[in-house]
Amino acid sequence: MYQYLNYINGRDVAAADGRTFTAFNPTTGGQWGTFALAGAEDVDRAVKAAATAFRSGPWSTLTPTRRGRRLMKWGERIAAHADRIATIETEQNGKLYAEMRAQARIAEDWLYYFGGLADKIEGTVIPIERRSILNYTLREPLGVVGVITPWNSPTFIAIMSLAPALAAGNTIVLKPSEITSGSAMELARLAEESGIPPGVINVVTGFRETGEALVDHPQVAKVSFTGSVAAGRAIAARAGQRLVSCMLELGGKSPNIVFGDANLDQAEAGVLAGIFAAAGQTCVAGSRVYIEQPIYDAFVERLVRRAKKIVIGDPLKAETHMGPVATKVQLEKDESMVKRAVAEGAAILCGGSRPSLAEFPDGYFFEPTIVHQAGKDNFLMRHEVFGPVLAVTPFKDETEALALANDTEFGLAAGVWTRDVRRVHKMARALEAGTVWVNTYRALTFNSPFGGYKASGIGRQNGIEAVYQYLQTKSVWCELGDEIQDPFVMKV
Repeated sequence: MYQYLNYINGRDVAAADGRTFTAFNPTTGGQWGTFALAGAEDVDRAVKAAATAFRSGPWSTLTPTRRGRRLMKWGERIAAHADRIATIETEQNGKLYAEMRAQARIAEDWLYYFGGLADKIEGTVIPIERRSILNYTLREPLGVVGVITPWNSPTFIAIMSLAPALAAGNTIVLKPSEITSGSAMELARLAEESGIPPGVINVVTGFRETGEALVDHPQVAKVSFTGSVAAGRAIAARAGQRLVSCMLELGGKSPNIVFGDANLDQAEAGVLAGIFAAAGQTCVAGSRVYIEQPIYDAFVERLVRRAKKIVIGDPLKAETHMGPVATKVQLEKDESMVKRAVAEGAAILCGGSRPSLAEFPDGYFFEPTIVHQAGKDNFLMRHEVFGPVLAVTPFKDETEALALANDTEFGLAAGVWTRDVRRVHKMARALEAGTVWVNTYRALTFNSPFGGYKASGIGRQNGIEAVYQYLQTKSVWCELGDEIQDPFVMKV
């Protein structure tokens, strides 16, 4: 079994009280490794190491250009070790090795982009009324950023937060999911090998209490969290008590809207990939599909036929299309939500239960599932499953499609499948979502902003906007003349 400790100030450190916890392999159901269970004392040590690195360590004296170059080198190191990182992640969360490897490799693109932005963070000169005063702004880092990441895409999501925060000059305490903590340790070690000084990136592992200690720490200047809406609300409330801002990328119940004029082969592939490619374990999963009435029956038949052909099995093997869900709790959630949907009137078209796999009798596998006749108030239509469960619904026209798609507390992403250019732009403007994909789905890149509307989050990742989430603006006033100010009158 693997064994990991906390990673603080460039060293592997056991929990202060010696506690550990066990992680499991969802494919086999067996134990995978142990991790240090960090408490408040361990979090305090990590935050103080990050604070020292920010204020007086070598990170604080590096020029932005040199800081950026080290981020780029870190990206190269991660890409070079993508195979190992992908294996660790697949063994911990059950997602396909090919996807985890691709995500580890493209971390280099993110770190090249944000490394390149590090020396392009600029202030402005303000043309104020009084000519004798020079007024300009500085954009400065915040300090220690607490980053809390989920289990579904550990490296990819961590880098989406770490890259802009580090490019801005901050330091980090990372608390990965207790389900997939291994790759975070590997990333931190590779960062130090790349010349990023000790204390700049620290990793503490554990459960909710560890995350709460990080959010509550008085020296944490900002919290970046990716995960569920419920957890995001709890974190924002705790951080708000200290008047600390949050970057929140939360859940989704994303709609895919298929019009009759769409390229149906393209739409079929996009809809299936949007929900089953990652076993539904992605925040942008297209878990609601709305299909124009004239093509509804035929298109649903196509989806069901393809879903039944999905190969379920070992996610480390190239021939596997879908691996297990990440935890036993998630497996039980998938089952219970499908059963509740049926009890509330939905009908199962395929899947809906655990498959029988002789090779992995104790694995956390759930069949690709499609249901229909789930009304808009069905529990399944209102709540995020985070599993391979797709609900299909017919619609009459654009107006009804928009009403159905927007009738949710979420607003992370949406998909539109049509050849009508006029309709494309009308739908894109009217959909209440931070990302709208047209004739494609589940596409992200380092220089295009990503984030949610409504309960799906606050702030934006990726692109120049991401760097601004980790900066604060200072206004500087310089009197250039010899004027003596009246001490009792404010200058305007």
